Amino acid sequence: MAEAHQAVAFQFTVTPDGIDLRLSHQALSEIYLSGVRSWKKRIIRVKNRVISGVYPASPSSWLFVVIAILATMYTRSDPSMGLIAKIQEHLPVSQMSTQCQAVVSAVVFSTMLWLLLIFTMRLCLKQLLSYHRWMFEQHGKMSTTTKIWVALVRIFSGRKPLLYSYQGSLPNLPVPAVKDTVKRYLESVRPLVDDAEYERTNKLAAEFESSLGKRLQWYLKLKALWASNYVSDWWEEYVYLRGRSPIMVNSNYYGMDFQYVTPTPIQAARAGNTIHAFFLYRRKLNKEEIKPWLLRSAVPCCSYQFERMFDTCRIPGALTDSVQHWEDSDYIAVYHRGRYFRLRVYQAGRILSPREIEFQIQRILDDPVPPAKGEAKLGALTAGERIAWAKARREYFSSGVNKRSLDCIERAAFFVALDDDERGMMADNSPEGLDRYAKSLLHGNCYDRWFDKSFTVVYYKNGKSGINAEHSWADAPVVAHVWEYVLAADSFQLGYNEEGHCKGEVDSSLPPPQKLSWEIPSECQEQISRSLAVAQALADDVDFHVFSFREFGKGKIKKCRVSPDAFVQMALQLAYFRDRGTFCLTYEASMTRLFREGRTETVRSCSSESSAFVRALEGGEPADVCRRLFRAASEKHQQLYRMAMTGAGIDRHLFCLYVVSKYLGVDSPFLKEVLSVPWRLSTSQTPVQQAELFDLVNYPEYISCGGGFGPVADDGYGVSYMFLAENMINFHISCKHSCSQTDAHVFGSKIRAALHDLLHLLDPVYKEPNKERSIAEVKKDK
Repeated sequence: MAEAHQAVAFQFTVTPDGIDLRLSHQALSEIYLSGVRSWKKRIIRVKNRVISGVYPASPSSWLFVVIAILATMYTRSDPSMGLIAKIQEHLPVSQMSTQCQAVVSAVVFSTMLWLLLIFTMRLCLKQLLSYHRWMFEQHGKMSTTTKIWVALVRIFSGRKPLLYSYQGSLPNLPVPAVKDTVKRYLESVRPLVDDAEYERTNKLAAEFESSLGKRLQWYLKLKALWASNYVSDWWEEYVYLRGRSPIMVNSNYYGMDFQYVTPTPIQAARAGNTIHAFFLYRRKLNKEEIKPWLLRSAVPCCSYQFERMFDTCRIPGALTDSVQHWEDSDYIAVYHRGRYFRLRVYQAGRILSPREIEFQIQRILDDPVPPAKGEAKLGALTAGERIAWAKARREYFSSGVNKRSLDCIERAAFFVALDDDERGMMADNSPEGLDRYAKSLLHGNCYDRWFDKSFTVVYYKNGKSGINAEHSWADAPVVAHVWEYVLAADSFQLGYNEEGHCKGEVDSSLPPPQKLSWEIPSECQEQISRSLAVAQALADDVDFHVFSFREFGKGKIKKCRVSPDAFVQMALQLAYFRDRGTFCLTYEASMTRLFREGRTETVRSCSSESSAFVRALEGGEPADVCRRLFRAASEKHQQLYRMAMTGAGIDRHLFCLYVVSKYLGVDSPFLKEVLSVPWRLSTSQTPVQQAELFDLVNYPEYISCGGGFGPVADDGYGVSYMFLAENMINFHISCKHSCSQTDAHVFGSKIRAALHDLLHLLDPVYKEPNKERSIAEVKKDK
């Protein structure tokens, strides 16, 4: 193969005159430039480690301390109180002059003093960041204590922090008291059970709290003293990596492209710009130039999840999977029409330009070579059962050409899928277009994504794109961060020419992408077919509905003095009650990234207050009574959300207590019951984190559709929502066709009606568009 020959640095042949050695200057140049690039990265990483290691001080502050100490010595004062003299007595070098020894001793003392100051500042910052009362204060009304706290945080935070600068100063996630967690748990289940069932649960909880709970808590506190975070490693291991069911639909999630705009209709051009943008982001990530996420412009959030964004893959195992992360890859893996390609994105030590990447992608699109036997649907192994995939990987991909090709995919920076379909909001604006778009990103054809990769970027024939992400290595906000950057860079930084192609020129000497080779035996092909059948049944069962609610958004909601998130959560409770005639255990994801290595916590959105409000509204109670109950319910929800963010949640603590009980080999009826109840309503808000990248005033059409996930329970709903600008909310609703009680489109209509009804309750002068039609739809659905 031509590309293989170009990768060889030298060739030789034996002739009658001896050995004829022929060097390839191009290959040697590539090796040299690759080494230079590698050393540059190492130097940058070392520099950043030093800067982050001494944060919140700066390396230059060491020189200031040294000069200050030396200056005091010349004034014949001793700020060290005799320590410099002690250091001078014990210096191992005797050949120095007395004055030189004094200077060296002063430098050693200055360095020790500098390190002590850093440790003190970091300890002070850690203590300051453990204060969370600011979160519970009414928005816009900051207490004097909090104002002083904010000032101190900014003083001790230093200047221009790097992405990981705050990691050493973040507090550890606290372990709540067992009695507090049990009390909050009982409060959360009260609206879901009758009196007899509640009394039984109360007895189980009291027995657990007074006996086994104390023993399990002791072990958990011991872990919290030793580990950076007492939850995250067990959460990754037992919730994600030990799951043996397919990760497609059940775990992976997706993110969509712009809703109303397609920057170019040329598939290869769209891939060229966005792939280039991904590597620009990776370069910023390696240099730690991405700003840490600060709440209220002062409180830092943990950034450790960014570490495994690129060059990462989930590896299947018989008992548990693992997450492997490699050094920076200089290529991506590309799938098109059943073939897998290796596409190098670096040439002569630089990132290929968008136009060059477009040229390479077009080469893949135009390549007529058919897939090898068994290659076309190979990706189905990553979509099926994990044990079957682990067994197939061990038997058929552990050596030879198959191992080399599989390593190429798994070690790639990320995975790219080139689809022949057209997706997105079609010209007729039919709502089914977004539904099909969501299903395509979530599972595709069940074999044209590599679900194990940290993320797969999908490019459609009409220029639309999207992303599918594996969940174990990070949560959705981290993936959303890079996706926002890529979309903004694609449209506002890189752009396209008048014909829709990427800007720039093409280096004609670029070697073509390398097609991966496979030798897949018939037994492996049979396993691929079995995995595909499992994945296809799972994908066919998913019912999806995506819609934009445009009548009002967070701007109107805020004018009613209500949290937009609490407003939507109350609407979801109302919609579910109208849909099923009852309440259910509701999951809302909340972050715990205020703590080191924090991930998520659960907000149990269905509360006694929310159920009381819904019953009053549906029971025809007077408007003023309903408004009062709504205010109480929304305030309770905000309280629960803040408690979850500040380490006082319920579910992660109970989960870890359960893990400890399993390690000790003891059974707890209480914990077993807690973890066996399904989340029939699983919800999540997708936040916009980098609004400054998008000019929604001049370019209001450049808004994302958001993203979503599959249903968590067989008889429940998965709901993701995103507030866009001031006047739009996007919803992604999923459920299963196999459950006769759920329908994504029906539930969507109930959410629309609930949103209108809540705003009309809070703002009586609000007139709902097409209200008669909405009510008629709801009655018909009932």
